[in-house]
Amino acid sequence: MASLYSCFVGGSLAVLLQFLFVSASTKSINAICQGVTDKAFCVNTLTAYPPAASATSTFQAAKAALSLSISYAGKSSSFAANAANQNPNMKKQFAACKDAYATIIASIKSSAAELKESPDTANYDVMVCRDSSTIVKNLIKKNVDKDSKMLIKMTLMMEKLLAIAVGATVAVGG
Repeated sequence: MASLYSCFVGGSLAVLLQFLFVSASTKSINAICQGVTDKAFCVNTLTAYPPAASATSTFQAAKAALSLSISYAGKSSSFAANAANQNPNMKKQFAACKDAYATIIASIKSSAAELKESPDTANYDVMVCRDSSTIVKNLIKKNVDKDSKMLIKMTLMMEKLLAIAVGATVAVGG
């Protein structure tokens, strides 16, 4: 009987801890997504991203959101660099896009470093990334080649991730 009792109590504790864990990450994700225009995209994205989904605090979830943005910007920068090499006629345009993405990466990294001590500054660092995404769109928006079209799609996704990153800095206090 004692082992059945301890199994029940232990099992209940495990379920309770799992519930509290999920509840903490859900609260953090909701705090980040609260002011984001596309809240469903925000919640779905962060819930599917293990570092955000397993966060035990809003600060951890915010850091995860910034990390996700850095990662995506890096992939976009690499894509632009490859497009510059493969399209000699548009090399300058794609190289400028790569540089704009490098600026985005630097700004988000700066934001992540400042998040704890100065959430307002972290927020500003993410907000200025929109200038760089606008540069990318202006450089290639009239192009009809497949690489330009793909980079435009990637830039629109980047803007959605930047909105999440802004929400992350706001949730922490920015």
